Amino acid sequence: MLKQIPMTVRGAELLKQELDYLKNTRRPEIIKAIAEAREHGDLKENAEYHAAREQQGFCEGRIQEIEGKLSHCQIIDVTKIPNNGKVIFGATVVLLNVDTEEEVSYCIVGDDEADIKLGLISVNSPIARGLVGKEVDDSVTISTPGGKVEFEIMEVEYK
Repeated sequence: MLKQIPMTVRGAELLKQELDYLKNTRRPEIIKAIAEAREHGDLKENAEYHAAREQQGFCEGRIQEIEGKLSHCQIIDVTKIPNNGKVIFGATVVLLNVDTEEEVSYCIVGDDEADIKLGLISVNSPIARGLVGKEVDDSVTISTPGGKVEFEIMEVEYK
């Protein structure tokens, strides 16, 4: 049995939107491009045809990948969980870097949703692993590529 992959409501919604786009917009565009390229004659030397077929392969592969992820995901809606101040999957955590006095905010999400530029970190990242289970006012030391960094948990939100 495949293990369930945790995913936030937002992450599942984004995947559903991408799936809808691929099935209802992109797939028909590619089919049309293949049909038009076929009309150009000899398929062996028809670059448009081969390019469209390659795009079709990528599109169908991504559709299967998304359908697989959605069928094996466990959607966790943190807004429905009482906030007890603990860091859990889906929580947004405000941290204070003890050395620099700089505040950062991260939301702990599934692997597919992670985007550090948006403050979304994977539940499997070193930072998230160091935070999960901790509470407001706890200090945590996280090993980063630049060395160990000590953070204080300022706030935990379930939003």
